[in-house]
Amino acid sequence: MYPPCEFAVRYILPIFRSLIAKELSEKYNFTQVEAAENLGTTQAAISQYIHSKRGYKGKAQFNDILPTIQSAASETAKGIATRKMNADEVVLNFCKLCELLREKGKILG
Repeated sequence: MYPPCEFAVRYILPIFRSLIAKELSEKYNFTQVEAAENLGTTQAAISQYIHSKRGYKGKAQFNDILPTIQSAASETAKGIATRKMNADEVVLNFCKLCELLREKGKILG
């Protein structure tokens, strides 16, 4: 059994980052390097997120919470693109997402 935060980081965070990376790239025309700098990861990781080689493994098991993750990712991408959100605030948004999923009973803990 995983603690809730470990579960979220292992399974939810990659989906969250993938959705943000795709939105930054496609909607806001960020380069992979710019997206990586804002998400605190590497350009290679962003490339894998954009091409669905990372972040979507086992996604089918999260279909019931995917709309919630997508909404949080879209809000975060917009915050990054408009320079209203820094790297620390991106982390806090993920924590808020985790808390919301726990409250809904989607992550046990």
